This record gives sequence, C-alpha cells and structure tokens, in this order.
Amino acid sequence: MNRTWADYKVGFGERSGNYWLGNDLLSQLTANYRYKLKIDLQSITYGYWYVVEYSRFRVLPQLYNYMLQVVGFSGNVSYDALGDSSGMKFSTFDRDNDQSSDSNYAAEYGGGFWYSIDRNCRVNAAYITL
Repeated sequence: MNRTWADYKVGFGERSGNYWLGNDLLSQLTANYRYKLKIDLQSITYGYWYVVEYSRFRVLPQLYNYMLQVVGFSGNVSYDALGDSSGMKFSTFDRDNDQSSDSNYAAEYGGGFWYSIDRNCRVNAAYITL
C-alpha cells in the first residue's frame, strides 16, 4: 500500500478488509507498553498459516517517527523478521526513516513500514522476491 506519511498517520482502508488503524492511534493505544501483538499470515505460495506473537508491543509517538518496539517473540516460524524491525522508525515513500543511507525502502517496495536494513519484513509492500 503505497500511501503517504499523512495517510499512515491517520489510517485508511475498510475495517472489514485491508485496514491500517493509523500510527497516531497505534501510538496512543500502546503507550503503556502492556499490549501483546499477534500476527496471522498465510503463505501466498503454499497456503500455510503462520502465527507470531510478541509479549509486548509499542509504537512511539510521531515525535519519534513512530518507532516500533516489540519483545517476547513466539510462534510457529523459525525466524523473527518483525523483531529485526524493533527500534526502527516508520518510513513511507515521502518520509524516509529507514537505515539505508542510499535507498528509500518504502519507495522501492511500495509500502510504509518499519524497515530494517535487511528488509525481511515488508507487510505493506507489494509481493516481490529479493
């Protein structure tokens, strides 16, 4: 979902389908760092379901570029890709906050997210292989 910083800030989409709650609201809701995060994903290639949980989840306010904090990984996957994004600032095509000094991953992959240098977690990006 190639949207602007302002779009990701306030949220967009249909609540019954693809929906982004909004980074401002995510930050407000998770401010006390007492929330858990559960992600259910289905493989495009094989149809398998994967479940990942984090015992604590927080998104810091816009002042900190909506920095992601997740800890306490568990699930039925062998690699914690989102955990690599913990401590990352949110990036969009019009606001580059990723770790790369020579690329804007949100512009390159077409979606806003907390991109780490290895780009293994791209939930809002178009499906491509590296």
